[in-house]
This record gives sequence, structure tokens and C-alpha cells, in this order.
Amino acid sequence: MILDKLTKVVGINIVRHRSYFAAILVALGCGVAPVGVAAVNAQALVPHAIKLNFGNLEEQGIALARDAAQLAQFEQYDLALPRARLAVQLAPQAYQTQAVLGSLYLRKEDYAKAIASLSTAHNLKKDNPAILFSLGSAHLRKGDYPKAIEKIKQGLVIAPKEPTAIFDLGNAYYMSKRYDEAVVEFARVYEIEKKFWAATNNIGLVEYERGNPDKAVKQWEKAIEQAAVAEDKAAEPKLALAVAFYTKGDRDKGIKAAIEALKIDPRYGKEDFLKENLWQDKLMADTRSMFQNPALKDSLNQSELSTKRAPTRQSP
Repeated sequence: MILDKLTKVVGINIVRHRSYFAAILVALGCGVAPVGVAAVNAQALVPHAIKLNFGNLEEQGIALARDAAQLAQFEQYDLALPRARLAVQLAPQAYQTQAVLGSLYLRKEDYAKAIASLSTAHNLKKDNPAILFSLGSAHLRKGDYPKAIEKIKQGLVIAPKEPTAIFDLGNAYYMSKRYDEAVVEFARVYEIEKKFWAATNNIGLVEYERGNPDKAVKQWEKAIEQAAVAEDKAAEPKLALAVAFYTKGDRDKGIKAAIEALKIDPRYGKEDFLKENLWQDKLMADTRSMFQNPALKDSLNQSELSTKRAPTRQSP
């Protein structure tokens, strides 16, 4: 799991996005819009016509950046992005405007532009951990794992107990095949935030990849228990367990668990989606084998239909 993706569908992922934007909003001198407000109401945060007073452009740029960040909390990116771009034009030397624009590019999966804007923001404000964490996230998704590790660790010097940043650090180590270090970071996440079941799930990914399926099973079972406490059905560890059971020879148990997982979130029937969530070679090969079983045909067909109907997943 990489935690990248829509609030209600992927659950815990939005925590990171909201926390980073929250830090930027605090820097902008405004509060965070309350969770649960309808997205349509977010449009009321910004007037339809933007009137500029050329007497104080920087102040207006920061105000626009504030509006854009608040809109982004409600995934109103088409409204937020033009305001963030204008904010940077009005106040290019304000780190807040650059940070908001970079964070929006990151959500839109335009990693090169995200890194450029966030790097500018960091040069303007060296001690802001949210900017460093966002930079690390952008490098992670771009596939530059050494740079992701570097930026996240810099941020953790300033804010050492940010669980989502530590989770990203664990993912960067995992993708670099630095498995021992990855497990240490994922364990740290759980120590800080007991409901952060994705970290336990990813320890299972690590163990399976380095040839310890029994250890992986224990981690995925633990992740499901943690998710239940967080009132999350957790499709990913359930499907991973299904693959492990199936591969060990308990095919009926594996198929049953796989069907349950795909009912929770049919996107996990798509190989591309699994890869986005950091499923690597061993687990992917065993998943492909299980998916060949005719008993899963109907569930995988439903997965195909559901993913065609699903909205585009937004990056952090």
C-alpha cells in the first residue's frame, strides 16, 4: 500500500494529504475546513470573480493560495489549480504560494512540476517539514528513492513523529530493497499511530518479498485486526492473505478470501492497481497464478467493470 488515493475508497490515505495541507494552511494563517462538509460547499470559499488590488500583490497571492489549499481539501482541484498558479504569479517569493502549487501538482501526478515548485518553496523556507515531506512523496512516486529518503529524513529531523512521513520513508526503503530498514520504519509508524494498519500491511509485503510467507501471513492477519479497530474493511491485506493461502495449497480458503477482498474493493483485481500499491515480483507472480483460477472469473469481471466506472485516482 502506498496510501495514494480517494478518501472513502482507500481510507487512511487521505490522512497524509490532509495533514500536509493542514500544515500549509497553518502557515498561511487560517484554519482547516472541517471534515465532512460537502464538497460543493467548498466552492463558497472562493468568489467566482477574482478582483485584484495592485496595491498589495503579495498579500493577495497568499490569500489566493489559502483559498486554493482549502479547495484542495475537498478535491476541488479544477478550482484550486488556477488560483494557485495565479497566487505564485502574484507572490513568487512567498514560500506558501509555491508550497500550495507544488502540493496540487503532486495530487495531479505531475511530479516534475511538483518537485520544481516544492523545491522553490523549500529554498524560501528551509525549516518547514510539510514541504520536505511533500518533496519526498513526489520523489517516491517518481521513482527516485534515494532522493525521497533524503528529503523525508530531512523533514523528520524537524518533525520526528509524523507517521505518514515515516510510512513514506519505509516505502522508499522497501522499493530500494533495503528491507530491514523498511521494517524498522513501518514498525515506528505503528508505535506512533495504532490505527495505521497500512504500515503493518507493508511489513507483510516486505516479508513475502524476501521469502518469509509465514511471517507475512501473521502481519496481514494483524493488519486486518488493526483495520477493524479503525472501522476499515481493509481489502489489501485480505487479498494478500488469499494469495498466501492459495500458494501454500489451501486453495479453497484462498479463493474465498479473494472473493471477499474483491467485494470490498474490486480495484484490487487489476494488476496495475496492485503495482501502484507496491506489490512486487513474488507476490505479483503468485497473484497472477491465483487469478487464473476459474472460480475467480466472476469477481475479476466485476473488478474490470468497476475500475472502468471508477474516477481517476488522485495523487497526494
